[in-house]
Amino acid sequence: MQAARMFLDASGSSPMTNRTLEAFHSGLADGWADPSRLHTESRRARQLVDASREALAEALGSRPEHTFLTQSPHLGIERALAGIFTARRGRDRIVASAVERDATLHAAHHLTGGNVTTVPVDRLGHVDLDVLAGELAVPDVALAAVQHANHEIGTVQRLDAVAEAAAAAKVPLLVDATASIGHGPAPEHWDAMVANPADWGGPAGLGVVAMRPRTRWLPAWPEGDDWAPGGLLVPAVLAAAVALQERLEQRDATQGRLRGLVDRVRSTAATWPGVDVVGDPDERLPHVVTFSCLYVDGEALLSRLDREGIAVGSGSACTTSTLEPSRVLAAVGALSHGNVRLGLHPGVSDADVSRLLALMPRVLADLRAEAGAPEL
Repeated sequence: MQAARMFLDASGSSPMTNRTLEAFHSGLADGWADPSRLHTESRRARQLVDASREALAEALGSRPEHTFLTQSPHLGIERALAGIFTARRGRDRIVASAVERDATLHAAHHLTGGNVTTVPVDRLGHVDLDVLAGELAVPDVALAAVQHANHEIGTVQRLDAVAEAAAAAKVPLLVDATASIGHGPAPEHWDAMVANPADWGGPAGLGVVAMRPRTRWLPAWPEGDDWAPGGLLVPAVLAAAVALQERLEQRDATQGRLRGLVDRVRSTAATWPGVDVVGDPDERLPHVVTFSCLYVDGEALLSRLDREGIAVGSGSACTTSTLEPSRVLAAVGALSHGNVRLGLHPGVSDADVSRLLALMPRVLADLRAEAGAPEL
């Protein structure tokens, strides 16, 4: 009898629960009208959006009137960067950590004509605070972009110190929280923040941007366009809010259990020959772990595990092509090929992890033998 499939790639997209699916279906029934119009059906749709926005804002530590919805987290990052950059006239450089998403770095390069400074990180993925402070002290900096937690290696940045350096230089801080909201406390220190509902089990195709009231920004897009040009899918907005509420209600129990499973993966993988477990073992997301495997091709590894009924991530999680070599792993000095990235969602069981850990040594040995690699 073939074993049931296991989805262990919930870093960026997580399965929707029955409660979230029910909310989505309810949104289809009650929120199908255009919420920008004035008749009763549209007002009903607008009420769903407004109530969902309030719930999302509360969870993010924001205010509803300063919380904006976009058609994707990438668009949210682009518009947040562009809006703040436009308001900071006379400052033409953006500073970002070396492990930011490609969406962040590409948007920053586009806005500045390439005038972007990337700040290095240490081997655990923490940004170099001394270098960051030195770069922010130069008066040409329009804003800084530093993520809350890395979606690929799980390291949580020390945002208190990052925000202190940004505030001292009077530079707005954009925090990419697309990997962390719903998995732990929301970051406290930011001037703008972006979140990804799909990461906490909401629908894909939606992003959330929060701005502090003091943060100055100007529209850097065509007149008449909102943060979500063309409008939003109302059922997705409702489902995103319900999914986040469910995650927060269950967070304490889920976070402890998943952290224990990841600890088990980290300790076991570290005993396999030629395998390097990356990221901070303590200051990290509870559900993400990555390890690199010497003499193993990432695509072959992903495909072999998929045939065994196990979905994992491999390659770079910060690019649109998931099998590109990992820029994040290169930044922390780890092997950037042959990596396995696990993102555990609340439905993952102890038995699922046991099955993966039992299978991995054989898969690695087979792939190395097929490639003619030396014995380890």
